Amino acid sequence: AALQKLRGTSDLSAELEEMLAEQAAVKGQRAKNPWELFQNPALRWQLVSIVVLSSAMQLCGNDSMYFYAAYVFHEAGIPQDKIPYVVIGTGSCELITSVTCNMIIDYAGRRPLLLGGYIFMAGWAIVFMVALSQQTQISWMPYLSMACIFAYILSFGIGPAGVTGVLPTEVFDQMSRPAAYMICGSLLWFNLFLVGTAFPFIVKSLAHFCYIPFLVVCVCTALYVWFFLPETKGKSFLEISEEFRKRNFKSKTRAGFYKGPEEIKTTTL
Repeated sequence: AALQKLRGTSDLSAELEEMLAEQAAVKGQRAKNPWELFQNPALRWQLVSIVVLSSAMQLCGNDSMYFYAAYVFHEAGIPQDKIPYVVIGTGSCELITSVTCNMIIDYAGRRPLLLGGYIFMAGWAIVFMVALSQQTQISWMPYLSMACIFAYILSFGIGPAGVTGVLPTEVFDQMSRPAAYMICGSLLWFNLFLVGTAFPFIVKSLAHFCYIPFLVVCVCTALYVWFFLPETKGKSFLEISEEFRKRNFKSKTRAGFYKGPEEIKTTTL
């Protein structure tokens, strides 16, 4: 009854069937701790995926955009007393796009949103560095820099910000999810501290080209998503887990050591 109220429909047969199938798959298991996830070869690519994407959330340089925001807005001619409100506006854009992402994620899919977000961020990072380097020579460059800040934050919100948080739920079973979220949360805070500490030194060393490290992170993350992350849209947990299982035991499958669920069932019968 509670699930019907939450979903707004009485037809829950497919969802209940999926929940019961997942319950049967983890029957007799206990909740895993984070260290056990690292030791389990059956969870290797799931773990790599959340480590890469959780780290990229902070290492992509989105939060560092706020470091430049006040300077860029001042150069664009915005009055000093109005700049804090404009900076709040950039944060509001991130919030709005994150909410929008959660509304369209089931229609657009996870991979397209992640890929689009990181590819657009890489493109805007290049434009932003060029605009910063020409800001004192060309009068309209501060406006381009300001547009890049908004575009970069919007690209982050519509993709990585909205998608990364839901992935551990979809690629880990009930016994592994709490530990997976502990790893994700730890990486988010550690990398936030790392970027906050290192960014002033990066600016001092690279000046207007300080976004090169973030550009590299965005490109590498987009490549990882393209080559290694399966689409989870419209798939049950068992279907997603089977895709990862094939990747985790790829070498053993080729050598004839690993059998999928259907092979095991047939052999047993």
